[in-house]
Parts: sequence; structure tokens; C-alpha cells
Amino acid sequence: MNKLIAVVDDEPDIAELVRVHLDKARFDVEIFLSGDEFYNFLSRNKPDLIILDLLLPDIDGLEICKDLKNNPEMREIPVIMLTAKGEEMDKILGLELGADDYITKPFSPRELLARVKAVLRRQKKPQETDKIKVGDSIVIDKAKHEVWIHGKQVRLTTTEFKILELLASKKGWVFSREKILDYLWGREKAVVDRTVDVHIRHLRKKLGPQGKLVKNIRGVGYKLET
Repeated sequence: MNKLIAVVDDEPDIAELVRVHLDKARFDVEIFLSGDEFYNFLSRNKPDLIILDLLLPDIDGLEICKDLKNNPEMREIPVIMLTAKGEEMDKILGLELGADDYITKPFSPRELLARVKAVLRRQKKPQETDKIKVGDSIVIDKAKHEVWIHGKQVRLTTTEFKILELLASKKGWVFSREKILDYLWGREKAVVDRTVDVHIRHLRKKLGPQGKLVKNIRGVGYKLET
């Protein structure tokens, strides 16, 4: 079955432009011009990815993203924010709320399509069934995309999980921001180094006291230390 993408944008022309390019790439697309329409859809369906405008007529897109990431049944759905709000603080806030990517208008449809494909690739579960242990407190289940600390599950976004998985794959190794971006987005990356810092900060917060294991090597990058 084709992946189902929900496009939430109150500008019909832009929503239709997005639909046309996603259709060509063989995605199924549902368009919603308001937050209410989208919530009604979510009560019966679960898309594979959401492209979300922030400036909706009835509900703030940031609130929708926050609701999704706080919902155990919806938090794993990747969200790409597509908005005219291009200030750095808007981007940082969106990423901190759990968005997987942030694209500002006007935008390149080809770039958007590349970002969609990159985010969906990161959603694929790895074939390995092994677990990575970090010290005596953290267990990373690669097959289930789950992280446990002292037997309690910690909810991470896909991007946060992938970063932790990468750092844990070679404990003590320093990964530059560029290496982390390559791992997350590959050749299709079109984001700035600051994006990594935002996700790392959010990851540390969710790990609680164990967040101190994620070390910042000034001017170089990050490593996981036990």
C-alpha cells in the first residue's frame, strides 16, 4: 500500500501544489484546510506522515503538533512543518515540540518531496533485533524503536531515537554535527547544524539524569559516554 500523507494547510493553492507532487511520487494524499477537519480525520485514520502549516484559521499548528506528540497513539507519526513563519525561534520551537523537519514558504516542491522521503526512510524499523545497552541504566531496543531507563520506557521522537542510536553504536566516539546530519537525512539534508543542537537538547531532557551521558565536545560534536 502507498504511504498516506495528510496535508494540513488553509491555502488551497499550496495544498494542491503539494498534492500534485506527492501524487507523482505515488503517495496517497488527504488535504485538510482547517485543524477541525484534520482532527475529525484523525479520529478514524492514522496517516504515515503529516505536513502541517502553523497559521491555520482555527487552531495553531504548534498546538496540533504538541497534541500529536503527547498522544501515545500518534506521537510516532512524523511531522514536517510547512509555514511562512521562518524566524529562527519559530523553527527551534517547532523542533522542540517534536517536529521532524521544518520548511519555510516559499518552498521548492522538489525539496519538500526529498524531505518527505528522507523522513519516511528514518521511520523504517531496522532489521536487527538486538538491543544496545548503555551502562546499567539505558536499553535501546532497535527492533521496536524503544528506549528504556531503569525499566521505564522513555518516549522519543524518531529523530531523537536515531541520534541516540547513532551515538550508542560507538560509545565514546565523537560524531560531528555533519556526520549526524548525514545519518539522519543523507544526501537530501537541507538543514543547518543548529538543528542537531535542538534535538540533542530535547533528547537530554527526556533522558533525565542520564542525559548527562550525552557529551558536547566543543567545536567538534557529540558523543555518548558511560
